[in-house]
Amino acid sequence: MSKRKAPDHSDNANHDLCDFLIELSNYERNVSKNIYKANAYRKAATTLASLPERVKSSEEARKLPGIGDKIEKKIAEFLKTGKLRKLEEIMKDETNVAINLLTRVTGIGPAKAKELVNAGIKTLEDLKKHDNMLNHHQKIGLKYFDDFEKKIPREEIEEIESILKECITEMDNDFLVTICGSYRRGKKESGDIDILLAHPTYTSEVKNKKKHTSLLKAVIKQLEEENFITDTISHGEFKFMGVCQLNNEKPYRRIDIRLAPYDQYYCAVLYFTGSDMFNKEIRTRALEKRYTLNEYTLKKLTPEGTPGDAEKIISEEDIFKILDLPYKKPEQRNV
Repeated sequence: MSKRKAPDHSDNANHDLCDFLIELSNYERNVSKNIYKANAYRKAATTLASLPERVKSSEEARKLPGIGDKIEKKIAEFLKTGKLRKLEEIMKDETNVAINLLTRVTGIGPAKAKELVNAGIKTLEDLKKHDNMLNHHQKIGLKYFDDFEKKIPREEIEEIESILKECITEMDNDFLVTICGSYRRGKKESGDIDILLAHPTYTSEVKNKKKHTSLLKAVIKQLEEENFITDTISHGEFKFMGVCQLNNEKPYRRIDIRLAPYDQYYCAVLYFTGSDMFNKEIRTRALEKRYTLNEYTLKKLTPEGTPGDAEKIISEEDIFKILDLPYKKPEQRNV
C-alpha cells in the first residue's frame, strides 16, 4: 500500500544478490526513469529472495524465472568479485546518491527528489533546513525517517494485531480485521503495517450508491484515543495513512488502514496479502479461465470479453476453487 520495498533479509539466503539488484532497480526507477528495467531487477530480486538455498552460480540463477542474460552476467560478476562495476559507477555520482537517498523518505518520489537535488538539497540535514519545500506527507516521512527505515519484527506486529482486534471488536463485534502484506505471508519482518477492515453495513451496493460511511472515521478516532495512532498522513472515507506506536519504547511505524466493502473483502484480502508476483500469476490464471480478478471482484468474462456479474466470494478458498487451483496458504505466496 506504501513505498515499494526490498525483499527482507530475515530468511533470505541470497540477500547480498538481492541488495545489489534492488539498488539497480532504485537507480533505474528514480534516476533513469526506466520502469521496465526497474521492474526487471526487482522481479529478479524477488525470485532470488524466495529461494530456500544460496544460488551457487550464475548459470543456476539463469534457469530461474525473471533472470535473463544481462542479469545473469551481473550475478556472475558479483559472485566472482563481490562487487559490481555498474553500481560502483552509479555510487560515484553525487546526484544519483542524493536522489536515491531522498526517495527513501516516505512521500518523496523521483520527480520531487530531483527537484530537491536541483535546488541543492543532497542530504537529510539539508532537507531539514528546507522543509518548507515539503508537503505534509513528506514532512512526516522526514520526521520519522530513522524509525521508518527499521524493519518491524513479527512479534511486534503480533502485539499490534492483538491490540487492534480487541479495540475494534470492542467498538463493534461485526468488524472483520486482517493484517495483510508480508506479515500475513508469515515473514519474520515487515516494512509497514497494512490493515484491511470490513463491516456488514458497508457493501458494494452501498458504495455504488455513493452513500457515505463513518466506519473508518470511528475506528481511527478510537485508535487515536488509545494513543496508538500518533500522526495522520491522509484520512479519507475508505483509506487512512498514518503513523502508530505500540508503546514508548518502540519505534514509530507506518500504518495503512483500508475499509473494503463486506462482499468484496476476500478479493481484497487476497490482493493486499500479495506477493506482487503471486498476484500477477493468479490474475493471469483468471484470464486463462475467462475471468477477470482484481482487488474488488472475480467476474466471468462474457463471449465479447467484457466482465459479467461478480462471483459470490465468502472466503479466499472460493477464488482458488473457481479458478480450478489448489489452495495456497498465505505463507506459500512468497513468489
